[in-house]
Amino acid sequence: MILCCGEALIDFLPRQTASGATAYQPFCGGSVYNTAIALGRLGQPVGLFTGLSDDFFGDMLREGLAASKVRLTYTKSWDRPSTLAFVKLTDGHARYSFFDNNSAGRMLTRRDLPRLDARVQALHFGSISLIPEPGGSTLEALMKREAGKRVVSLDPNIRPGQIRDRRSHLARLKRMIAMADIVKLSDEDVIWMTGKDDARAAARNWLRLGAKLVLVTRGAAGVEAFTASLALSRPAGKVKVADTVGAGDTFTAGFLTALRSRRLLAKRAIADLSEAELGAALEFAVRAAAITCSRPGADPPWARELA
Repeated sequence: MILCCGEALIDFLPRQTASGATAYQPFCGGSVYNTAIALGRLGQPVGLFTGLSDDFFGDMLREGLAASKVRLTYTKSWDRPSTLAFVKLTDGHARYSFFDNNSAGRMLTRRDLPRLDARVQALHFGSISLIPEPGGSTLEALMKREAGKRVVSLDPNIRPGQIRDRRSHLARLKRMIAMADIVKLSDEDVIWMTGKDDARAAARNWLRLGAKLVLVTRGAAGVEAFTASLALSRPAGKVKVADTVGAGDTFTAGFLTALRSRRLLAKRAIADLSEAELGAALEFAVRAAAITCSRPGADPPWARELA
């Protein structure tokens, strides 16, 4: 099983009413939630560690997880509000405004950390759940506890508007990158974290810290991948873009799926990926992400769509 650890929230996406007014429609979302959904649809055994509200938005999130075959074993349900995110789309790219105070996911503490058995092969962490307290420290503690025993994937998925203390968040990401096997970022993440659009230099630094593989997505320009011995790139899939919501999360799920299906989702195997193995995983992930881009909202593909 791959256990995704982090936020599940409600995205309010802009829609136009019959009268021409702008309205907001609720959709299940959140970077880590989307990755879990995509993994489930791609046929992978997957669970989600998060806090879910007992409100009707929480019910929406549970229904979405169940429909995509994501196991709810590791979720905590309680009487706190759901996180809400209002989305503005500009030329297909999303900007977010979050409402997260005292939320069900944010308020998880170390007392809520799950016990994991040998069936959990890998853990994936990410996004806005790493920012606020106490939830950010809770997830970091889980990674620290498990990093020596299981594959760890990390997607910082930077949301600058949510980060009040840049120095503190960068320090957390540096600690987590040092524990991670796979680090996936966008080119915008690289710029925010380093001040430069130089994926190769950033990857060299993060590989020295301890990461085994660094993936940098560049939207329509494709993806770059770096290990200690390899530097590869692959073009983006050609598709008519509806929007990019959930595309990076689907890429992550596609990449993890490709590794697991080839029995490469292991620490040593990731460090020793051949050019052919890495290239094939990138190509599968790009195909999956392209399908998500072709339809509105975070709507990852099912395995049959990639057969």
